[in-house]
Amino acid sequence: MYDAIMVPVDLAHADKLDKALSVAADLAKLYAAPICYVGVTAATPGSVAHSPREYEQKLGAFARAQAEARGVEATSRALVSHDPAVDLDEALLDAVRETGADLVVMASHVPGLLDAVWPSHGGALASHASTSVMLVR
Repeated sequence: MYDAIMVPVDLAHADKLDKALSVAADLAKLYAAPICYVGVTAATPGSVAHSPREYEQKLGAFARAQAEARGVEATSRALVSHDPAVDLDEALLDAVRETGADLVVMASHVPGLLDAVWPSHGGALASHASTSVMLVR
């Protein structure tokens, strides 16, 4: 049913992604589909990495660790943005097209009052992507 799964990850909050990572791995095993872990970083130094190259290396290590721990085939794709907070939705939409993913599994939060003013990234992706998006809380 699914041939390629994309999982957006925020390495700064990797400790909060376990449920979504587990769901993605279960679906990958069920459908024999590879997972591409996608992360967006700035060109400037940040809390996770000092450069886009270092971020790419850390994301690759994350993907390899997930593949080994969960028994799935995994790759990674690091995207560089001038302002990840502003460009994240568009960057993730581009990544869906670039990776050829037909399913996105994404961690989300319980909606609150602010979501009426600023929609969540998962909600924006689900509204605009041409592929299936599963938001995991």
